[in-house]
Amino acid sequence: MDLETLWREYKEHGSSTARNKLLAEYTPLVRYTAQRMAVGLPKSVQLSDLVGTGVLGLIKAVESFDTERDVKFETYATHKIRGSILDALREQDWVPRLVRQKAKMVKHAYAELEREIGRTPYDNEVAEHLNLKLVEFEELLSEVAPTTIVSLNEIITNNYGESSDISLIDTLEDNEAENPLERLGLEETKKVLAEALLALPENERQVIALYHYEEMTLKEIGAAMGLTEGRVSQIHSKAMLKLKAKLLLKM
Repeated sequence: MDLETLWREYKEHGSSTARNKLLAEYTPLVRYTAQRMAVGLPKSVQLSDLVGTGVLGLIKAVESFDTERDVKFETYATHKIRGSILDALREQDWVPRLVRQKAKMVKHAYAELEREIGRTPYDNEVAEHLNLKLVEFEELLSEVAPTTIVSLNEIITNNYGESSDISLIDTLEDNEAENPLERLGLEETKKVLAEALLALPENERQVIALYHYEEMTLKEIGAAMGLTEGRVSQIHSKAMLKLKAKLLLKM
């Protein structure tokens, strides 16, 4: 039985057999999504736990998917799977508060310096602002990397890939901080992000493009760019913190 027939059997007749076959068909998508999200997370976060939580998102996706909409199920399901995993991670409070505070500190440093000098600051300028040596600043970027693993398209689209219900500005929501997207209109947010992406150095734009749009892992990106996975993680962290600083400046 092909997929189109399975969807029709499930949606029109409520066939539990068709539902189970659809879940089995798309289960590999859960593991693939979980593996990509596991990159940069602490070792205490088990891939099996991410997969288990992701399956719940897949179930919701199959049950709520509208086959009449002009969108691929894989796209819709990926958002549901990621959302389910992110919700579980937030509930587990998997990133230590100190790491969150450090990430916020770096983000504010970028924003403060850009406000002062009128451009995106260089690494050595941010390091000096934070009273750190350049090597210490790079180590800090690696430390806060887990807080910056977030998909840019999830910032500005809903579950059907449409421009509404914007959310997930951070992998981990800071309940004490104001979400700038609640104060920015969608179109302005798109404009700010587009301008910020164009302003990034070439290597940072490349990492963002390969990770978030080509869906390559950090290890794969490192191999393609001739860099270590750790260095790619630092570049990704730096780029994401710059983008968040840009949004912060528009609040």
